[in-house]
Amino acid sequence: MAFLYSKSLHIIFVVTWFAGLFYIPRLFIYVTEAESLAEPGRRVLQDQLRLMQRRLWYGITWPSAVVTLALGLNTWYQYGATPDWLIYKLGMVLGLYLYHGSCHVLFRQQQRGELRYTSNQLRIWNEVATLFLFAIVFLVILKDALNMLWGMLGLFVLLTVLLLAIRLYRRIRKA
Repeated sequence: MAFLYSKSLHIIFVVTWFAGLFYIPRLFIYVTEAESLAEPGRRVLQDQLRLMQRRLWYGITWPSAVVTLALGLNTWYQYGATPDWLIYKLGMVLGLYLYHGSCHVLFRQQQRGELRYTSNQLRIWNEVATLFLFAIVFLVILKDALNMLWGMLGLFVLLTVLLLAIRLYRRIRKA
């Protein structure tokens, strides 16, 4: 029973972690786009958005990432084995933590008022978490290499659709 509780809590904290990873890039985009506003509106809006970033990042995203890791390691330990699919999942989870770290770098830059990326670049970056989510969920559910290859092909198609949608959105905004 402890295994099921650990697994359930792990999934719950994965969801809250992803909520933060989905929303923080949106806040990056909003801060960047607010740069084009006139003063004093720009400063007021950016200050509010940076406050929202801090609350999200330190109140939800980081704690969820830490608890997810602890519960994931506990679930793995209780699982009692390391099947092939889990090795692939752990590789993707490592990639997700690297993405989280890169978002932390962007967070720190924006908190200092450094806006190094365009809103379009940040929109593309926003979709990386979606790709990790799809890859990890399909791998955990399907649990075999052949299905994982089909899943990767599906991810490639999803990535292509996302990039086309971002491009279309940019054209619509410019029109």
